[in-house]
Amino acid sequence: MASIRPLYPLSCPHKHSLPCSSPFIHTNSFLQSPFSSIQILHSQGPEPVSVSFNPSGNLDLSLYDDDADTQKANPAMPPTEGRYEVVIDNDIIAGLDLSPFHRATGITSPMLVKPKEYLERTIGFTIKYNREDENDPRELSEFPDIRLWFVRLDAMYPWLPVLLDWRGGELARYAAMLVPHQMSMRMGVVFNPEALELFIMQKVFVVYSWLKEHDIPKPRLKAKDMARMLGFGIGDELFDLVDHHRIIK
Repeated sequence: MASIRPLYPLSCPHKHSLPCSSPFIHTNSFLQSPFSSIQILHSQGPEPVSVSFNPSGNLDLSLYDDDADTQKANPAMPPTEGRYEVVIDNDIIAGLDLSPFHRATGITSPMLVKPKEYLERTIGFTIKYNREDENDPRELSEFPDIRLWFVRLDAMYPWLPVLLDWRGGELARYAAMLVPHQMSMRMGVVFNPEALELFIMQKVFVVYSWLKEHDIPKPRLKAKDMARMLGFGIGDELFDLVDHHRIIK
């Protein structure tokens, strides 16, 4: 397979600039020097999953986070019982083979999906990845070949994040495959804030329209909940604009 450069250079070119902000988005966060920790509350209960980002846009983050004042990320909840489990390994990843996803979920075409069943049962991933160097300290979301497999999956099914097992931490892990970030021993995934904001906005547009097309109740609420899982609040004004300027297919 052709070599692929890591995605980190896609981060903000101005290291110390503040993240861009849309008037329709607000971050649900509290400041801690030098980082912000977003506390995400699940729609089904108060258990938080922490996703951290650096508001300065600086990705020069120490892996070990010696700053004792930095808040430690909370562990994810256990996987949702009975979810669709997609298992991938080195060969699947190297071949950009999406057939394990198709077999595990029964989703073989973007046009033939009935969202209700998957919204109730959810989808998760098991990655059985053998490192060439057993001492390689990188997390799975830091391997370019794994990330490329998820990029292809997302390109085929761009609404997939709304069907993931949010409670089991799958949305945050999925985002880590697609959004520039660094790993922190103390805080977990530290996203580039501008990249995360763009990712959330794109997914909100896709998911909201997709849920409406399939007559899923309260599509705004579901799209908002998805954004909240990664620390962003979405105002109704955004959905009003989308509804007012509908795209006729």
